[in-house]
Amino acid sequence: MKHLALMMATGLAAGLLAHSLTPAAAGERYGQRPPVVLSPDLSAPWVLQLRSPAAPRGGTVVYRSTRQPAARQVMYQRPRGVAPQRVAAAGTARSKPAAQPQIDQRFLPQMVRYDSAEKPGTIVIDTNNKYLYYVTGNGQARRYGVGVGKPGFEWAGTHRITRKAEWPQWNPPAEMITRVRLNEGRILPTHMEGGPDNPLGARAMYLGSTLYRIHGTNAPWTIGQAVSSGCIRMRNEDVVDLYERASVGAKVIVI
Repeated sequence: MKHLALMMATGLAAGLLAHSLTPAAAGERYGQRPPVVLSPDLSAPWVLQLRSPAAPRGGTVVYRSTRQPAARQVMYQRPRGVAPQRVAAAGTARSKPAAQPQIDQRFLPQMVRYDSAEKPGTIVIDTNNKYLYYVTGNGQARRYGVGVGKPGFEWAGTHRITRKAEWPQWNPPAEMITRVRLNEGRILPTHMEGGPDNPLGARAMYLGSTLYRIHGTNAPWTIGQAVSSGCIRMRNEDVVDLYERASVGAKVIVI
């Protein structure tokens, strides 16, 4: 009997304990919860997943525009199959080393007083001062800065423009290829199609039956220096301008 009474008392106590805990448990389950806070930008988690394949995992991709202001560019007509060449108005180019200085302002095109007995349309190149004069008459000329032959490659004489070419091809003479390989350790191509990477630049005017030309350059920061193998080099902007003015048959005087 005692054993039965003990079991009944224990069951009653357990039932009372369960009854006392039920309301609290129900309140805990169905009571008011703290509000759910959402990000104001619901698209953020999705956008963060749109990473470039090259971006580090979890990193941020920053897209920068490579477009330059149109006012600071000059676009040249190019040969078929060649990508556009954009040259900054100040005379810089894509391949210009960052450490190179800008072109000296005195080598930019300008009209100057020039007393000469030569007829309008004549080109006079002053290799000592690195200037090219296009005689316009009335005691004036349009002056451009040029690069000229380096020491040992200077020359002087009078010739005429026998041919003009847009985006000319380059065929270095065999002796030049050998000289550059031996003296500079560089291997020049035997032929290069015209285009922005061609050392002859955007235009060329061939002088007589010589190998010399007045041509553009893809290294405009060398204007005003003695750096060539005898050719007269100009900025692409300037050689295009001169090309439109000068005619085949025009006299060219190199002094």
